[in-house]
Amino acid sequence: MVLVGGRLIVGDGTAPIDNAVVITDDSGLITYVGGSPSPPAVIPTARVLDVSGCTVMPGFFDCHIHFHLDGLWGMHRRQDEYPPVHVFETAARMRETLYAGVTSARDLGGTGAGFRVAQERGLLEGPRLQVALRLLSHTGGHADMTCKSGHDLVRMAGEGHEICDTPAEARLSVRRVLRDGADLVKVCATGGISTPADQPEDEGLSEEEIATVVDEARRHRRRRVAAHAQGAAGIINAIRGGVTSIEHGYLIDDEGMDLALERGVFVVPTLSAFSSLDRGDAMSATTRQTALRIRDETHVRIAAAIERGVKIAAGTDAPAGRYGHNLEELERLVGLGMSPMDAIVAGTATAADLCGVSDILGTVETGKIADLAICAGDPLSGISALSNPDNIRLVIQGGRVVKDTDRRASQAVAPAR
Repeated sequence: MVLVGGRLIVGDGTAPIDNAVVITDDSGLITYVGGSPSPPAVIPTARVLDVSGCTVMPGFFDCHIHFHLDGLWGMHRRQDEYPPVHVFETAARMRETLYAGVTSARDLGGTGAGFRVAQERGLLEGPRLQVALRLLSHTGGHADMTCKSGHDLVRMAGEGHEICDTPAEARLSVRRVLRDGADLVKVCATGGISTPADQPEDEGLSEEEIATVVDEARRHRRRRVAAHAQGAAGIINAIRGGVTSIEHGYLIDDEGMDLALERGVFVVPTLSAFSSLDRGDAMSATTRQTALRIRDETHVRIAAAIERGVKIAAGTDAPAGRYGHNLEELERLVGLGMSPMDAIVAGTATAADLCGVSDILGTVETGKIADLAICAGDPLSGISALSNPDNIRLVIQGGRVVKDTDRRASQAVAPAR
């Protein structure tokens, strides 16, 4: 496949290439990237796709998503649903996300490893997946969804817990999720907006318990550890405990930023989660009150983290953010001080680095996998262009066209001999 005529954003922050040429081979790898004056000869059977008027970018990442949920309180509905229906709904959400230009994702709780395998085998369309399976939390913490009524929302949805209240129990929980197919481990270092029994400022697993999780994950092919962490104290505990990323980071303080910069820890701000405030019954009255209470301070603190150069990777926390509108997160990052180019990098190269796949994904470079998102117009002139999935005209994953709004692939022609 040969893409010609478009403007190329490599994804590493370098200047775009006008009238670029990108060539891929039969195995789905990129074999050439450059300007049009001197591309190499291509084989006669290659398809030439004219993407004039569009911008070619790496396929994007959503580093924080929950495909198993249809809403923050979707677990209530699950008790009345046949399990196969939920499987197909999850698959539909994955396809919708892929068509928005997101070719890779980290699912940080709930979605089973089988969805990753099904996507790898071509049984469903969706982003390449890394899955955490279940959150590790203490009793009454963010993963303990026991309500005042005594009903446990997680058990009602037919899912399991990883409740651990000592370092030894935390180590065992790591072993269980890795046994069940997790690619990474997620801990709860603080409470959360939607938790029945705690608040964002409450601390979750202790620094010692988090360090134990990190140690056990290291012993198993150096798996990465993501920390749900919203309050300042829990963020510090998580970073000192050795985690790879801070998820949300809403109330990160100066000490937390200092530590993140010192240790190279990523922050995934999930600003899109606050969009649920605009969607009617997307959250309970209590959850809404908590979100409103911390929203303004979140914007101040994340803007400060951006200004100081903390490594930021894009994630939406969908369904708190909207499936299929995942790239709205980039617009929100720009609203807090990022340049459009830096926001694109947060969703591509930096995200790939966080996920440990920067050697094969995240930028449009020779030798990497051909995961590409082609957008109408120029997002560097207006990042909001990426927020509308209709503007993502073409999506290529592993060298295969998976979305083609303008039927460019079907109209492609072989090069002249």
